[in-house]
Amino acid sequence: MNTHQLVDPFGRRITYLRLSVTDRCDFRCTYCMSEDMQFAPRAQILSLEELYAVADAFIGLGVRRIRITGGEPLVRKNLLSLLQRLGERDELDDLAITTNGSQLAEMAAPLRAAGVRRLNISLDSLQRERFAAFTRRDKLEQVLAGIDAARAAGFDRIKLNSVVQSGRNDDEVLDLVEFAIERGLDISFIEEMPLGSVVSHSREQTFCSSDEVRQRIEQRHALVRSSKVTGGPSRYWQVLGTQTQVGFISPHSHNFCGDCNRVRVTAEGKLVLCLGHDNALDLKRLLRAHPGDSERLRQALIEALRLKPERHHFATDEQVQVVRFMSMTGG
Repeated sequence: MNTHQLVDPFGRRITYLRLSVTDRCDFRCTYCMSEDMQFAPRAQILSLEELYAVADAFIGLGVRRIRITGGEPLVRKNLLSLLQRLGERDELDDLAITTNGSQLAEMAAPLRAAGVRRLNISLDSLQRERFAAFTRRDKLEQVLAGIDAARAAGFDRIKLNSVVQSGRNDDEVLDLVEFAIERGLDISFIEEMPLGSVVSHSREQTFCSSDEVRQRIEQRHALVRSSKVTGGPSRYWQVLGTQTQVGFISPHSHNFCGDCNRVRVTAEGKLVLCLGHDNALDLKRLLRAHPGDSERLRQALIEALRLKPERHHFATDEQVQVVRFMSMTGG
């Protein structure tokens, strides 16, 4: 069997799948969703069996890294059964999860036992009131307890993700770096992506570039370029004298499309070939019209890759270039 057939028109081999297991979340982060989100009917969400079938097809076509996303993936009922099956797949080099951390105090150890190797935990502020403003939930202490539980569970690596916004939390960049250093964690700073229409802030006015963030960090810490590669879009720098690496995800200021190796599948079964485009293939329709037909699914994935665009074109103004929220796409 040829296991390397997921190649796009620009010669990029797809080895990384971001698989969303739910569009629901117990937070309402202002850059990710609206306060009164309308979630998809449960019947429209892929079952755990369907999610595994999708993952299995991608693994058979050369995918070696899978990241489970949401919404908040840890609110998905019986998620551990899916993770255990994926954790048993020797072909995978990495099984990871992106989470808001709210469920980790209880879930960290079971996740590690199921075979999850790495965690990304969202943390945009260390100040209680500001955290509540970002997430629309007063749960900072719960998240911090989850981070402690994750550290105790023995994951290969834990990384914090912080969306930086000028005038909202850019003054906490150094505090977040120190928090990561003290706990032996990595951290990535992310430029906000123009997905979905927001009312809580002006994206144009709150835009903060990765270069600005790096300059703030270098006021206190020496950074050197790192050779670290995780399969994602972060570009890493080592904080000298520490275990911490700082990543920058820069969809605006430093386009990372040239070596893109990933696609996303939403909780509703849409294959999203590029985060910055609305075109998608409906895998759910195929799965439910032809249950168990793994070869048909494989061929659909191979053919879909021929439509993967070369790059996205994000702007920093108020124009909404992609209507769907990040929570609907998969983080």
